Amino acid sequence: MLLIECIILCAIFSIVILVPLYKNPLEMIASYPTKIRKRVEELEQYKDTINQYKTKHIERKIVGVLIIIFILSGLAWITNDRTFIDAFKHIFILLFTVNLFDFFIRDICFFCHSKRVIIKGTEDMIKEYKDPTQHILGLVVGTFISLSCAGICGLTVELLSKV
Repeated sequence: MLLIECIILCAIFSIVILVPLYKNPLEMIASYPTKIRKRVEELEQYKDTINQYKTKHIERKIVGVLIIIFILSGLAWITNDRTFIDAFKHIFILLFTVNLFDFFIRDICFFCHSKRVIIKGTEDMIKEYKDPTQHILGLVVGTFISLSCAGICGLTVELLSKV
């Protein structure tokens, strides 16, 4: 059952991330490598809109994390995880699997090699697009976010089981 949950979560994550990224790469500008972000910020055609995209991206991430915590706490409860440890392990495995999927599939396979994510005006920065450094950092940050979310879900389930 856990494997099926991981697959479903990775599929949902892919849709939620890849659709806006391919539709308009600027939607995900806050997740781009630093050198590319700086170049985009310097380009005249983006001066008026770049801060709006960055703010919107960060707001979406915060709302997304809150929704994920709510949904995954419910999932842990539905699957009969009634203790902090059980819920924490379950949710961490799910989130860490998505984090690994994000790193290897979305970041390394798609982002580093897809022309669809290249922002106009940065076409000469192929080396920066292929550099995995930003993605490795994202994997580390994602691991801490996974631990935090799993902890919050574990606490939520533990508190619900006491009610």
